Amino acid sequence: GVWHAMARNGFDAIDRKILREIQEDGRISMVELADKVGLSVSPCLRRLRKLEESGVIRKYVALLDPAHLHLGVNVFVTVSLTQHDEPSLRRFETAVQAHPEIVDCYAMVGNQDYMMRIVVPDPASYQRFLSEVMMKLPGVANMKSSFTLHEVKNSTTLPVSDID
Repeated sequence: GVWHAMARNGFDAIDRKILREIQEDGRISMVELADKVGLSVSPCLRRLRKLEESGVIRKYVALLDPAHLHLGVNVFVTVSLTQHDEPSLRRFETAVQAHPEIVDCYAMVGNQDYMMRIVVPDPASYQRFLSEVMMKLPGVANMKSSFTLHEVKNSTTLPVSDID
C-alpha cells in the first residue's frame, strides 16, 4: 500500500516524527515543526509536501468540542440489512452519507452489517432522528442503539511510531 511505497521511497523516522507532530497540532509553524524533527525549514517543508501529495496526509481539520456545541449524546448503532447485494449496500451507504449526525459508519464482519456513531444534542433528538431518518434508511432489517455514559478515550491520532 501507500506505507510500503513511502518506505521504499524514503519514508523514515523523520517522516514519522513529522506525522506525529502534525497530528498533535495541524497548525504548527514550519519553523517549530522543523525544530522538533531536527531539520532545517526547507527539507522539512519538502517532506511535508511529499506526505501531503502521496495521500498519507488526507486533509487538515479543526476538532470541535461537542459539549460547547450542545452535542453531548453519542449513540452507537448496529445495523443489519435485509439484502447484501452490491446495489443494496450502495443504496444504504449513499443514504448514510447524507446525514451529518452520522459521524462514523463502518461496514462490519459478523452478525451486524454496519456500526455507526451518531451525535445529537439529547435523547429526544435521537428519538426524532431514529424515526425520521434511521427507520427510513434503505434495506434496514434490524437496528440496535446503545447510548454512551461517558467518553473514556477519543483520539484522532494514528499510532505512527509503530509503522515501519
